[in-house]
Amino acid sequence: MFDVLVYLYENYWRPDACPDHRQLSRKLSAVGFESDEIQEALHWLDGLASTAESRVGEQSSRSLRLYTEAERELLGEDSIAFISFLESAGVLPPEMREMVIDRASAVGSGPLGLEDLKVIVLMVFWSLGEEPDALILDELFVDPEDRLIH
Repeated sequence: MFDVLVYLYENYWRPDACPDHRQLSRKLSAVGFESDEIQEALHWLDGLASTAESRVGEQSSRSLRLYTEAERELLGEDSIAFISFLESAGVLPPEMREMVIDRASAVGSGPLGLEDLKVIVLMVFWSLGEEPDALILDELFVDPEDRLIH
């Protein structure tokens, strides 16, 4: 499923640039994705769209997020630390954080790999028509061992 999501991010500037599900399924199948992963990704994207539409109210930027035991098991320590890093860097406001956690919960069992969480974060930005700044994109796309230290 995550490969399909990355493909959509790379090939469609915004969600509204994607064709309808039927046509998109055919295009994804033609590119070589399996039917099951296409359907899983489209279902996940429908949930993302619903979550994006239902964003209500502003949460305080000083709010503290306490994770339930189930969320800690699902996300794992690395993913929670990454979410905290994005929040402290000021690029993941509380509303978007909650969207990320909601969509991570929709994936299923955990702990969720950090690379998968990064795709979820990227898709949340994408669904809202927002482009993360260059440093955050670097954090989301480049493997730590491939980074050059200056």
